Amino acid sequence: QVQLVESGGGLVSPGGSLRLSCAASGFTFSRAVMNWVRQAPGKGLEWVSTINTNGVTNYANSVKGRFTISRDNAKNTLYLQMNSLKPEDTAVYYCARPSTNERGQGTQVTVSS
Repeated sequence: QVQLVESGGGLVSPGGSLRLSCAASGFTFSRAVMNWVRQAPGKGLEWVSTINTNGVTNYANSVKGRFTISRDNAKNTLYLQMNSLKPEDTAVYYCARPSTNERGQGTQVTVSS
């Protein structure tokens, strides 16, 4: 059974940082391309970042230079380091496995003073 469990969200002031984690199980994590996606209040899902099996990364323009996606295949864990956070980054963040359209339950990130 595939499980994706996000953690690390919370309330942070503008300009602050958070590190999200996603613990994966039930599939061969090291062979999976993984995404982070987010959903802001009242909006649809937005792709944030992708990391492939070779560690090659891609980012949405809105987060490029501020967010860093990474993976630890030994720990079956996906990460998203988020720096210089802005109020418009407020959303529920999900890790997702695009090949099977699965994602976790999400973790709330709120950026507010």
